Amino acid sequence: MNPATHPAPRKIRIMIVDDHPLMRVGVAAIINARPDMEVVAQAGTAEDAVLLHKEHEPDVTLMDLRLPGASGVTAIRQIRASMPNARFVVLTTYEGDEDIHQALESGAQGYIIKGMPHDTLIHALKRVYAGGRYLPPPVARALQSRTPDASLSPREREVLQLLVHGKSNKEIAAELGIAEATVKCHFRVIFMRMGVTDRTQAVVSALQRGLVHL
Repeated sequence: MNPATHPAPRKIRIMIVDDHPLMRVGVAAIINARPDMEVVAQAGTAEDAVLLHKEHEPDVTLMDLRLPGASGVTAIRQIRASMPNARFVVLTTYEGDEDIHQALESGAQGYIIKGMPHDTLIHALKRVYAGGRYLPPPVARALQSRTPDASLSPREREVLQLLVHGKSNKEIAAELGIAEATVKCHFRVIFMRMGVTDRTQAVVSALQRGLVHL
């Protein structure tokens, strides 16, 4: 039988979301060099990602978390609100356990760190396309280190964010419109959940884990 009569296997259709054009070009080159994959769309913001995903309906979206405006986590949630079966692999520089937890909670099925080998990227895309989950060992270890009661409330995150930016209790209270005593209560809960004993440790831990970003 003439091989020409057989249609070519369907390629895995991928969208890349990253705010750095050179990063998008480089990743697209790696993907398009493969006979079984193709990049069908590229976006630099969460807003564009939502629009382009609706237009192209990629099989897998490769999503950075750090985007101008809304974050990659927000983009994942917005896309999955209308397309619950959408599949995502996060490709980011963020290595904190809270970053990983938030991404997976939003609906990502894979999480890899920029700088990992090209094979890791391809393997993650294939695994997630097939309906699986992909967390390389360093990512899995970071996620396992997260304590079950480590989640902070939205208000506690606001307080922590202001602390990281050098605000005093009095300034935090004024900015949030709450009593200074309430700020102190928030810090007691934050320190307990983060497993720290003072403000300096809280700042260092928050940045390392991805609870707050500068």
